[in-house]
Amino acid sequence: MNDLTIRINGKQTNVTASVSLEKLLQGQGIETASAKGIAVAINETIVRKPDWATRAIKPGDEIDIVTARQGG
Repeated sequence: MNDLTIRINGKQTNVTASVSLEKLLQGQGIETASAKGIAVAINETIVRKPDWATRAIKPGDEIDIVTARQGG
């Protein structure tokens, strides 16, 4: 399979061309089944959690992953 180049939180990275957003997140160490307090945007558009498994990653996508943290 070919790789494609994307950006995750501003850092360029290569991923497998057929990867879904859910698999990408799992590869980043995010447990998607219990993902609370996590928001994901692709190209500045929020992707709803129910769509993570079916949203394919495309060349040049810019993905922002935001995790809510407690504290002050």
